[in-house]
Amino acid sequence: MTEIINIGMNHETAPVELRECLATEPGSVTKALSFMRDNESIKEGLFLSTCNRVEALFTTETVKEARRRMVSFMSALGGVPEESFLPALYSFEGMDAVKHIFSVAASLDSMVVGEPQILGQIKDAYALAAREKTSGVILNRLMHRAFHVAKRVRTETGIGGAAVSISYAAVELAKKIFHELDGKKVLLIGAGEMAELAARHLMGQGVTSIAVANRTFDRAVQVAELFHGLPVSFDEIGSQLTEADIVITSTASPDYVITFDQVKASLRKRRNRALFFIDIAVPRDVQPEINALNNVYLYDIDDLKGVIELNMAQRQQEAIRAESIVLEEVIKFENWLKTLSVVPTIVSLRDKAESIVQAELKRSTSALGALTPDQKEVIQTLARSIVEKVINDPILFLKGKAGRPTLDAYLDMARRLFSLDNNREDTE
Repeated sequence: MTEIINIGMNHETAPVELRECLATEPGSVTKALSFMRDNESIKEGLFLSTCNRVEALFTTETVKEARRRMVSFMSALGGVPEESFLPALYSFEGMDAVKHIFSVAASLDSMVVGEPQILGQIKDAYALAAREKTSGVILNRLMHRAFHVAKRVRTETGIGGAAVSISYAAVELAKKIFHELDGKKVLLIGAGEMAELAARHLMGQGVTSIAVANRTFDRAVQVAELFHGLPVSFDEIGSQLTEADIVITSTASPDYVITFDQVKASLRKRRNRALFFIDIAVPRDVQPEINALNNVYLYDIDDLKGVIELNMAQRQQEAIRAESIVLEEVIKFENWLKTLSVVPTIVSLRDKAESIVQAELKRSTSALGALTPDQKEVIQTLARSIVEKVINDPILFLKGKAGRPTLDAYLDMARRLFSLDNNREDTE
């Protein structure tokens, strides 16, 4: 009997120094697929390698042998002794393996629950397995169902709807204040990684104008080029405050870069337009007292972390709903898997029915006389339709017995009743 096996490690079971032994090995995925293809104990295989997880998904009829060989290969691939490697591994079999891969695809097993990147990584791994011809009937079906599960979780739950990164949380807050970000102007002060990422998110939401200020003007020019923006000097920050709608600050300054007096002075020229500050710096770049000014909104990194913690709690609640979707789809896949044992008999029955149709049409040719191509097609369609209706009930009956202890007896009976194991066809 063919079993589905999943062996791997992730961010919870293995430290990064162990994961990277396999993940950073050049050509590791291709090597793994080649090993699976050439190993007689493994029927189909797929290898997933990311910074947070390394997994081998495969089918086999010799579970212990295939698992032993796969673990040995992964150990050798990473150059890690098996005794150091084994404690970090998890192993799932059968429907537990199916549930695991569905959960991974739906981002329920990720470091950040609900993050979308893992689905793309799984799709890439499957595409490579298909190209390397290591994926077959079972894994093809399994992966497409995994993609379906991920889509259901995305559309039927809110698991991906709440920001769980500093940069994206800042964008969500900006959208709450301005509703629409199209046409808004951004002033980016400093060149920190999180500030740059927030700017990228804002650009993706319709912001079209970014000015970049940095103590080192060359760095301002460099960052501005990333966004096709305008580099400005620190001395120009005051004038830029009259133009900007959103200000993101991320410097290493020990003192306030933006003061209460600066902002108050800019408001006279802004004509009541809202001004939103995102202060990601530690220590803070923006004087907290500006929050007292009308139409001025200031959020620092602690405010953003509070938003993230709330959103993470919301995602965990949505994950409970997502789990029920995963379990439902596991049952559906299990039912499909059980029908595979019925397929050879159904195929044989259909093949025999078609051979009878062809033989009888050939035998009846002289009696029917000269027929046009259209008339021949109508007769063939009629014959096939009658045969399909006759064999449909036996096929449905056999499918209904899939997975039951009596299935083998019914399959044997069907093959005897329809003489499916008799190669001689009485067509004379």
